[in-house]
Amino acid sequence: MKKIEAVIKPFKLDEVREALSEIGVTGLTVTEVKGFGRQKGHTELYRGSEYVVDFLPKVKIEVVVTDTLLDEAVEAIIKTARTGKIGDGKIFVTAVEQVIRIRTGETNENAV
Repeated sequence: MKKIEAVIKPFKLDEVREALSEIGVTGLTVTEVKGFGRQKGHTELYRGSEYVVDFLPKVKIEVVVTDTLLDEAVEAIIKTARTGKIGDGKIFVTAVEQVIRIRTGETNENAV
């Protein structure tokens, strides 16, 4: 099993969620986060004063999938989250050793 963490632009969340649902991903966790990458933030104008926004709002999606679903899930995220502009985000894939469903005690693939 693999854990996919995707940091994306907030307005792309619904599209990504729908794409993952269509391929059979049954659950995910979403966190509102702030960060910056290569763009290192940007400047904005507020009441005539210019100020630097260091951390940009993003959304982090976390989902655990079976190895057979991994490539399809990553491709679905890439296709729906891409705008072609700087700041589209990143995807991180890590191995998951064990999953346990608390309610039933099911483990691994049965718990995903």
